[in-house]
Amino acid sequence: MSAKIAILGAGKIGEALVAGLVSSKWCPPGQIVVTARSEDRLQALAERYGVRATAMNREAAADARVVVIAVKPQDIEALLTDIHDVLTAGQTVISIAAAIPTALIESHLTNAVPVVRAMPNTPVTVHEGMAGVAAGTHATEEHLAQAEEVLAHVGRSVRVPENYMDAVTAVSGSGPAYFALLAESMIEAGILLGLGREIATDLVVQTMLGTAKLLRDEKMHPVELREMVTSPGGTTIAAIRELEQAGVRAAFLNAIQAAMNRSKELAEGG
Repeated sequence: MSAKIAILGAGKIGEALVAGLVSSKWCPPGQIVVTARSEDRLQALAERYGVRATAMNREAAADARVVVIAVKPQDIEALLTDIHDVLTAGQTVISIAAAIPTALIESHLTNAVPVVRAMPNTPVTVHEGMAGVAAGTHATEEHLAQAEEVLAHVGRSVRVPENYMDAVTAVSGSGPAYFALLAESMIEAGILLGLGREIATDLVVQTMLGTAKLLRDEKMHPVELREMVTSPGGTTIAAIRELEQAGVRAAFLNAIQAAMNRSKELAEGG
């Protein structure tokens, strides 16, 4: 039986995609094939989701309408060498390998195979991910839409020209780490003020979640929300003054610029 989708390299993000596709009933589990190196890992994935699992990337790729490349960047050359001649122009390749441009993938392939590059972030594991998607040379509107349909089961996506994918990586790919650092700092502040760690954590995490939902669901601008919370002469403005004096805004700008620069270096083999 042919597969609707093959996920080559079922690590954390690959497994999250499997979980999202299975839970949404996008297609029967039997039409999803996943690959991994470890037999134990393959057995676990098959038992957990009811999907087909194999160590043979070549067979999985040849059998599927959509092929998701989810291996680590350092493993992509070996993978492409293995599967390059079994892929056809009738398939869609979606690469979620970080910092790997479509041109590199296309250089290993024949038959004008359409390639879509995607950069999802770690919240895909709870089906709240964000991804940028970009078309390769042979990818059309149909192929982009197909990639978006797949990614919709683990979050949302936006289209960008490929030369902006490094910016996507810097803003949203690395973004969860920035929020985690902020959460860590706020929790430590709560502990310093006498709150227990569990209570401080609950306060911070729920506040971050609620704020994100306000910004997303109510389509509020961040300035609007900040001004809503900030009363004249109140506690919030006193805190924001300290943050501005400490240069937090400039630090974020510089940090995200540094992340983008590093993404470009990695894409160039640095």
